[in-house]
Amino acid sequence: MSYAGSQRNSGDAKKSNPGRTLFITLLLTAIFGGVAIATGATSINLGLDLRGGTSVTLQPRIQDGDTGEVTVEAIDQAVSIIRQRVDSLGVAESEVTAEGTGTSRQIVIAVPGATGRRIVDLVGQTAELRFRQVVVEANAVPGESDAGLIEGLTLSEEELSRFNSLNCTEFDSNAIVDQPDSILITCDRSGGVRYILAPAQVVGRDVSGATAAIDPQTASGWYVSLDFTGDGAKKFGQLTQAVVDLPQPQNQVAIVLDGVVVSAPRINEAILGGQAQITGSFTQLEAQDLANVLKYGSLPLAFDRGEVQQVSPTLGSDQLRAGLLAGGLGLLLVVIYSILYYRALSIVVVGSLALAAIQVLLSLALLSKAVGYTLTLAGIAGTIMAIGVTADSFIVYFERIKDEIREGKPLRVAVETGWQRARRTIVVADLVGGISAIVLYIVSVGSVKGFAFTLGLTTIIDLIIIFFFTKPLVSLLGKSKYFQKGSRYSGVSPRSVGMLKEPVAAEVKS
Repeated sequence: MSYAGSQRNSGDAKKSNPGRTLFITLLLTAIFGGVAIATGATSINLGLDLRGGTSVTLQPRIQDGDTGEVTVEAIDQAVSIIRQRVDSLGVAESEVTAEGTGTSRQIVIAVPGATGRRIVDLVGQTAELRFRQVVVEANAVPGESDAGLIEGLTLSEEELSRFNSLNCTEFDSNAIVDQPDSILITCDRSGGVRYILAPAQVVGRDVSGATAAIDPQTASGWYVSLDFTGDGAKKFGQLTQAVVDLPQPQNQVAIVLDGVVVSAPRINEAILGGQAQITGSFTQLEAQDLANVLKYGSLPLAFDRGEVQQVSPTLGSDQLRAGLLAGGLGLLLVVIYSILYYRALSIVVVGSLALAAIQVLLSLALLSKAVGYTLTLAGIAGTIMAIGVTADSFIVYFERIKDEIREGKPLRVAVETGWQRARRTIVVADLVGGISAIVLYIVSVGSVKGFAFTLGLTTIIDLIIIFFFTKPLVSLLGKSKYFQKGSRYSGVSPRSVGMLKEPVAAEVKS
């Protein structure tokens, strides 16, 4: 007898404590909320269709000296690159479209909220990256000693005149024509130095990846780390090897972006590892934006930026209120149905839905703060759809419990065995929904991507709630005398589980 008792106690010890699980779940949710408040994540970014944003039109043009043409393929490639740049900043629900027909097409970018201007500035960059040897380095303002700097150089009269007259304090970067096979006369990004640069030996397509990082030694000063392709690494190694033993400034390699020198470091040794860094007193945002631009390649065309305008929401306040009202009514109907059908067990439904709603709101607020997530009406639709998914989980579990009770098991046992049978069905259903959301997110763009994202997020939260809140709460209720007695309004009474039938009126015989 003592051996059996010790085995029973050991088995009980291994069982999870539903009260402790509930406490930990609620505590973690509270901590989650505290993090949101501490980081200032107290609101959710709304999309174009809900609050409007910023719109800009980019008109393609052929640069001076360029023999190419504006083709439909080039416009489509530019749309793809711009969309990737925008998406790299987070799920921003932006719209990037090509409008017009034939070669007269233009690109329209619409981004939600007040942060739209930064994104417009980012996507409008052509990001033409060049690595050029420095030939001449001079002060920003032309001086009398300039003639001695350019002795021995083969410059045309027009190039010589441009260098002698270039004043970097009045520099217009839009006037620079950066042809990779020609000498470039330009200034640095601060407007403090003039340069004559040799033809480019390494260009943007030789870069395979770019990331923004901060100097780990000083913890200040952001830079962009570049990874070259196999051919790019070879060309960059040859360039640095050729200049390393030359006198200054010919031993410098200028990093040129859109015709402007970002930095011109001195080469102390040949760099053969296929990696390089772009430094230049970047802020964090500047470094991250530059890395995102370089990561997805340069635009195939130059663009003239049209007027930046503020756009109104595509949905009026009446439509928005109607959509939210529909979602609220759907939630209310689920609660009412649960109360009428499951009686006191509806406590579990209401509590689980409330906790799920809190976790969804906190998640969206933190994502809005951290990665710029933006909620649109399609995202709201994905969230509302999750109400049905969560309700399905309750129904599957509760009906399994009823099946166990009809088989003669007491409620406390039926709660556990019913969970073992319902758990697999719930996980498989959520897994199918999650896979669908992932596939839809990968293959879609725009608002459909937002729908898929919120659907996937709420599916994950549904699993968390059903395992760590719903199940422990039902286990606690199953231990209470009110539910174990099968009281009339408990939801597990003999009549509720179908073990008693309604009385039939006696037949009157004459």
